[in-house]
This record gives sequence, C-alpha cells and structure tokens, in this order.
Amino acid sequence: MKKILINDNLWQTRVAITQDGLLQNIYFATHNQETLERSFFKGMVTKVLPGIQTAFVDIGQERAGFLHISEIDRELAIENMSKHAQVEYDEQAKQKARRQKPNIAKIVKEGDPILIQVSKEPVYEKGAKLTTCFTLPGRFFVLTPNIPRLGVSKKIEDRDERYRLKDLVRKNLPEGMGGIIRTTSEGRTDREIAKDLRYLVKTWETIQKNFNSAEPEAKIYEDLPLSFQVVRDHLDDDVEAVISDNKTNQKELYKFVKTIAPEHAMKVKLYTQAIPLFKEYDIDHQIKAALDKKVPLRSGGSLIIETTEAMAVVDVNTGKFIGKSNLEDTILKTNLEAAQEVARQLRLRNIGGLIVIDFIDMATAGNRQKLFNALEKALKEQDKFQSVVLKVSEFGLVQMTRKRSGKTLTQQLMRTCSACKGIGYVPSIQTDSFSILRSVQEYLKKGSFDKDTTISINPTIFEYLSSAEYNAILTLEKEYSVKIALLSDKQLGQTQYKINKK
Repeated sequence: MKKILINDNLWQTRVAITQDGLLQNIYFATHNQETLERSFFKGMVTKVLPGIQTAFVDIGQERAGFLHISEIDRELAIENMSKHAQVEYDEQAKQKARRQKPNIAKIVKEGDPILIQVSKEPVYEKGAKLTTCFTLPGRFFVLTPNIPRLGVSKKIEDRDERYRLKDLVRKNLPEGMGGIIRTTSEGRTDREIAKDLRYLVKTWETIQKNFNSAEPEAKIYEDLPLSFQVVRDHLDDDVEAVISDNKTNQKELYKFVKTIAPEHAMKVKLYTQAIPLFKEYDIDHQIKAALDKKVPLRSGGSLIIETTEAMAVVDVNTGKFIGKSNLEDTILKTNLEAAQEVARQLRLRNIGGLIVIDFIDMATAGNRQKLFNALEKALKEQDKFQSVVLKVSEFGLVQMTRKRSGKTLTQQLMRTCSACKGIGYVPSIQTDSFSILRSVQEYLKKGSFDKDTTISINPTIFEYLSSAEYNAILTLEKEYSVKIALLSDKQLGQTQYKINKK
C-alpha cells in the first residue's frame, strides 16, 4: 500500500510517496522561493525572433521566458494573424489565416500583452518555458480551456466506462473547451465529476477576469500549495494514509480532502512521535541514495545513472549475479529487474527528455520483446508523465523520451562544485542549512536545553541562516521559549554544528 508523507517545516515542505516502504516520488517546496510551474502571468512580449519561431516574454523574473510557436494554441494564432492582417477582421480574414503557414511574427508583436502559463521552470541559463495551451488540473479532470479536444486516460481500459465519462464531460463542459479525463475519475458519480468541472471552469473565468485588470508582468494565478497538489494528484484507493507532522497542515489537508474526496478524509493523520517523520520511514536515507550514480539491484546487479543537460544515460550491469541456469536466462532476469528499477528511478530523480538505457545484450529476439513489454508496462502503470519507448536494439539499447517537469532531484538538492567545476556535486548551502535547522528543532523538541543557547556553525551557513532564514530562527525561539545565538566558527565544516549551553 501507498503512503503520502508530509514533512512541513518553517523553511521547507517535503512530500514523499512510498509503496511498501520504498520511496517512489519526492517533492520539495521552499517557502522563500517562488514556484513558477503551472502559474499564469500577464506577460509582455519583449522580442520576436522569426528565424527560430520564438518570442521572449517578460514575466517579472530574472530572465524572460520563451514562447515557441508550437506552444501557441491554434485559435489564438488564427485570431491574431487575422487581426494583424486587417484592422477590422472578419470571418473571411480568419479563413485566410487558417490557410497560411503559421509565423510567430504575425501572431505576436513586441509590446503586446499576452496571457501565458509557465510549463517548465527555468533550468541552467534558460528562462522559463511558456505556453498558451493552458491546463488546469483538477481531481478527476485536467481542463484545457482553449483546446476543444477531449481525451481519456489510457489506464481506464473499460470501453463502456470510457464512453460514459466522455458523454458526461461533454454535457457539463462549455463549448470550445476540452481536456483529459484522469484515471481517478473511473467509477466516480456524475455529481462528483460535474462538481470538479464547475470548479475548473470557474477558475478559468477568474483567470480571464484577472488578466484584464492586472498590471503587466503580474502573476494572475498559481496552483495549490505543494502538499495539496500531491494529495489532489495522488490520493486514491491505493493510498493507505496521508501523514503530516505539522498540526496546522494536517487540519487544512483534512478540510481539503473532506471537500474533494470525503471518502478518504479519515486517511489524513497527524504524526506526533519524537522521531522525525522522514527518519521514522527512512526517507532521508532513500533521498541520499537517489543522488548516487550507482543503484544496487536485489539480484546483485546494478544501475549506473548519469545525466547531462542534453540527455540521461543508464547502464545496466550484472554485478555479482551469476544465476542458476544458462547465461541468457541470467541476463533476462537482470534486465527485467532493471526495467522496473529504471522506471522508479526516473520518477524519483525526475529525469526527463532524451534517455538511453544500455541493457545487457540479449541474443534472443523474444527476450528483447519481453524486456520492451516490461519497461513499457512499468512506465505506463507507475508514471503519470508521458513517455515514448522505442524497441530494444540488437545491442541492448533502448531509446526513450519522458516529459520534463521542473528540476531534477540533483538540481533541487545539489549545487555545482566550485572545486571540480561541474564534474561532481556537493550539497547546496540551502540543503545543509535546512539539515542543521531540522537537527536544532529535533534537539529543542527534547526539552533538555537552557533558555540561552548558542549554536556554532560554518561561516557560510551562518551568513545564509542570518539573512535568508532569520524568521525561522525567531519562530523557533518563540515556539520553544528559548534565546538562540548563532556563532560563526571557521573551524567547522559546512555540515557541522555545535550547540553550546550557557
């Protein structure tokens, strides 16, 4: 059974999804950093580059976002092309625009205000990826307010149920809108799904209204807080419990679940044990393991996972596994186990884009087909992001793509090493600071502290905590009735700290 574990602190929210104790997904939200993905902005077009069919749009961030012509919905493109073609455009102008080859220079102009949504967070030196093909996720349905196509999750296999859901959505969806019927809608009542649709349509109307009154570069709408997003997207009959270690968060989640899925409300529980939640369920150790290049397999084999900006490569090794029968059977067993673990690691590490998996060579075409089927099934059943897998080659290589979404686990938790210039990684200052804050909070919870407590830390950590997380220190002082003094100590490493009682 699955569990959703929520560690909610003053400085960061972490949400883990486990199955039978094994970490499947991990999500992070830092309270002093803005999350852009899925947010709507009133952007201003700053530059149009017809040569690469891309426009740059200012959304009030450090770098302008980029909008490719493939991310502009067809109706907006036709409407703008016909508008720019003549001052008073009519149906004849629209029909002429439909026959023309799309050209971004005819769709948007510099200085134009435009409603856009962030589809991908900024990565490396790239700005945010933008789109006008809008999506609004709900519990049972993902609304595409300006794209009238209607789809059903492939995981809903019953034909009659697919027809029922499509008919129901068409009856309740305004003309010109479309979307995707989610797996969670299977077996749900007409009333439940209609309620979800009404909420999404109302949200879209609010976004349109806010766009008209908003200032340029303003954020118009953002998705729910992280813990609410994960519960909305993952809570189903397979989830045994939703456990939060923050009383306020647990109460708010309970009310939220009682509204959207009352049958699951009793699963929302408060964790009150002395041992930290993520330590109790071995989450911290599993996160650390997910940052390693080498992943051991139960059979004795292993995976080696390496990523670059362009692609990710996974190498499968037999290691100590020698099998009990012939060599081909040994290789097949290792490859099948590796396929399951690859699917998990891609989710856990949030690896997307182009991926090449170097499985162990197999001589039999039938075994290669078994491997392909196993990998495709694992991705389809366990991964909510779309992937495309090509057949296993004679060399045992599998080429695949997986939809990118946000930063990888490495990008979220690590920073480029100043010594090796990117060859390896060390924990970021923020990650080490949060780790120390968690340790301090755990120490204070035990109650064996003096009213005046001095904490010696590395100068780099001292600078970060005293500037970016000073409010967290103040809140800890208030919560535990203690006076905390931070002391910079050059003798301490970045992960070290000392608590000195007065």
